[in-house]
Amino acid sequence: MPKSPSSEMRFHGLIPAFLDMMMAERNAAANTRAAYARDLGDAAMFLARKKVDLVDANEDDLRAYFRSLGKSAARTQARRLSALRQFYRFLCSEKHRKEDPTRSIDAPKLGRSLPKYLTEKEVGRLIETVAQYPGDEGLRLRVMLELLYAAGLRVTELVSLPVSAIQFDRALVLVRGKGDKERVVPLGEPALKAVREWLPVRKKEMESSKRGGGKKTSASPQASRLHSLPPPSRGGGGKSSPYLFPSPVRPDAPITRQRLFQLLKQLALAAKLDPKRLSPHVVRHAFATHLIEHGADLRSVQTMLGHADIATTQVYTHVASDRLSRTVAEHHPLAKGGAK
Repeated sequence: MPKSPSSEMRFHGLIPAFLDMMMAERNAAANTRAAYARDLGDAAMFLARKKVDLVDANEDDLRAYFRSLGKSAARTQARRLSALRQFYRFLCSEKHRKEDPTRSIDAPKLGRSLPKYLTEKEVGRLIETVAQYPGDEGLRLRVMLELLYAAGLRVTELVSLPVSAIQFDRALVLVRGKGDKERVVPLGEPALKAVREWLPVRKKEMESSKRGGGKKTSASPQASRLHSLPPPSRGGGGKSSPYLFPSPVRPDAPITRQRLFQLLKQLALAAKLDPKRLSPHVVRHAFATHLIEHGADLRSVQTMLGHADIATTQVYTHVASDRLSRTVAEHHPLAKGGAK
């Protein structure tokens, strides 16, 4: 039986209302809002094929939806269940429903998932490799890598950094993280030096953009790995950019997350590392793991990473412990059958 117009209005109106509430009342980031929208949209489409409105779905409807996910990763199912729970709690609080249909649905059990990370030697190889890239693009990527590793930034935090976030006199960076929360992370001299080198280049590029000039590219083999970017848009209107890493295409906007992912994959190949092992988040994991391996206390690492719950940070102690266990197993004589 087809839905009535009023049902369609209710379905399409309440999901945006829920997402707006997440941003207004809980300071959810734009990426978080987009993730909730995708997860709710996926459930809504499945139910729509069965002529059921997401707002009116019962427990059996939702269990059928989760069965349809089949062999989806447990974390994917857990995330979608979390999104649905919050949505139905919102509906109950707004008197659109009397009960939460997810209350008896158990989340899948999640095994301990250790974060991927790079060794100190591998990070050093990446920094040495990117230092050999000539030209402005090479310098920009080196500065971005230095900041990722020096401050453990999330990719969105890095690309949206304003110039004013770097405090040279205090040797730190001011970071606006998830939920619009601010934190302060100290910066070492290599990262500060790299930013100092970048700022005059950034200024030159911004001035060139205002004039509508093109972007020079290098013909060297190493520079070709960076894939030439298109020239800056002439439609920028001469606007200045607050961003430390403005987009070459739209100088009033930051470089995109996707572009940074591409550049890091290309850098991994140049450094003879598996590109699948390198991403901004992997560099963030390396930052935390290496700090703990060198004796940093968990609370300090939690603060620098911007974790709300220290349990999230504790996974890095497991990474360090597992690495130590492997070292003993591989190199201790008694671990190999005893001394001879």
